[in-house]
Amino acid sequence: MSLTRKTSAKRPRRTSPPAGAVAAVVLDPASSAPLHRQVYEAVRGAIVAGRLRSGSKLPSTRALAAHLSLSRNTVLGAYAQLLSEGYLRGRIGSGTYVADAPPERVLLARPSSEPQPAPSLDGASLSRRGALVAGAASPFLRATAPRGPSGWAFQVGVPAFDAFPAAAWGRLMSRRWDRSWQALLTRCEPQGYAPLRRAITDYLVTARGVRCTPDEVIVVSGAQQAISLAAEVLLDPGDPVWVEDPGYTAARSALIAAGATPVPVPVDREGLDVATAVRRSRSARLAVVTPAHQFPLGVTMSLERRRALLDWARSSSGWVFEDDYDSEFRYAGRPLAALQGLSPGARVIYAGTFSKVLSPSLRLGYLVVPEGLVDAFVAAKALADVSSPSLEQAVLADFMIEGHFARHVRRMRVLYERRQAALVAAAERELSGLIEVGPAPAGMHLLGWLPTGRADGAAAERAAASGVRCVALSELRARSAGRGALLLGYAALPEDEISEGVRRLKAALRQR
Repeated sequence: MSLTRKTSAKRPRRTSPPAGAVAAVVLDPASSAPLHRQVYEAVRGAIVAGRLRSGSKLPSTRALAAHLSLSRNTVLGAYAQLLSEGYLRGRIGSGTYVADAPPERVLLARPSSEPQPAPSLDGASLSRRGALVAGAASPFLRATAPRGPSGWAFQVGVPAFDAFPAAAWGRLMSRRWDRSWQALLTRCEPQGYAPLRRAITDYLVTARGVRCTPDEVIVVSGAQQAISLAAEVLLDPGDPVWVEDPGYTAARSALIAAGATPVPVPVDREGLDVATAVRRSRSARLAVVTPAHQFPLGVTMSLERRRALLDWARSSSGWVFEDDYDSEFRYAGRPLAALQGLSPGARVIYAGTFSKVLSPSLRLGYLVVPEGLVDAFVAAKALADVSSPSLEQAVLADFMIEGHFARHVRRMRVLYERRQAALVAAAERELSGLIEVGPAPAGMHLLGWLPTGRADGAAAERAAASGVRCVALSELRARSAGRGALLLGYAALPEDEISEGVRRLKAALRQR
């Protein structure tokens, strides 16, 4: 057996190689890894790679330690770890050997030489709920497309990753881990990290006019989990639910998956048409709305409609689910107050998310529910995933408490307004006669209206073939019809990439 050890100064004393089957063990005194770990990794690596075969005898710990000029305890520690993990086995009075079946050889699947029939899976194999889930498709529940030549053009709901406060976030994460890693590893709070719930409360009361206390805030894994929990807690199978038409199809999908019956309600310049909703289904149990900035049309629900909606909920014992998904980004005047805060005791479940402000991969959002529903929602959250990640919650709490969140929102508001203007200017320059793109007072996307009679689904497909991802307005409609349009997200795009995306879209729309 040949055993060597790297040195940075004088060469260590060497003994004749001990008997055994080890091909080489190389130790590096400059490495930050402890010596016992280096011995362990070297022997384990030789076993996994097959250089040490099953049944091969290893040198004794005393012989190997002498050969490497190490203390015997160092080698004993490495051998003990390998024995405990099943790589080695000891024989009393005989020595130490490579195990007959080391862990990797047991765990790694071996392809069969015989063709294996695929399991028979079809719709009949699913439960009724499984079939509902499988059929509840939404363009917003698809995986995000990989970044291409034209950047993120023009994906909807994607924030400015290039402006993410990475340095501040990294410092806070490192500090939080150093100070409280043990508590973070053992903490499990279904309702959410208490300091974060307090920070969210302070923000909502001040910036959104929400009436709440920290005890009424529940931290969830984004807006999608928020609507799923509301459906689970408030709805029985078959219950009718008002949904905006056109509207956010991922919310509709969650309702269908829960067994509810979505009732599409038209949206006009004042938001959801409450009178039509009552005519279509007076017995609805829930109304899912985006009153501050309706998705996807961008209108704001009028005060008259808001009061009518709250009156309906009160008189019918129904509930309103207020999805306040991007209210931070209003460029004309102050952000509008939340529907939830209009009336004390309003029957409103309020939901918000950090996906649009920071990153969708953060998977953190929040619910504000009336005190009498808190226990039921927390129990549903615990059954769904026990708790949202503790480290991310703690870092976000620090981020908000120390003022980084408010500063980031202000910066993004300026940045997104500038990027929206760049998209409008590029569209006026390049897309005249092909699509109409005008400014909007809020949001992270614009609607590009196609000429009357032009199919937006076909236009979206041609855009995708040209490397531009758009959502067709028709995909978000249930019953309503009307002029075709494309949703153009601009928040994630630097101005040069907006121009490139517009040029690609122009080439796609010129095709017939």
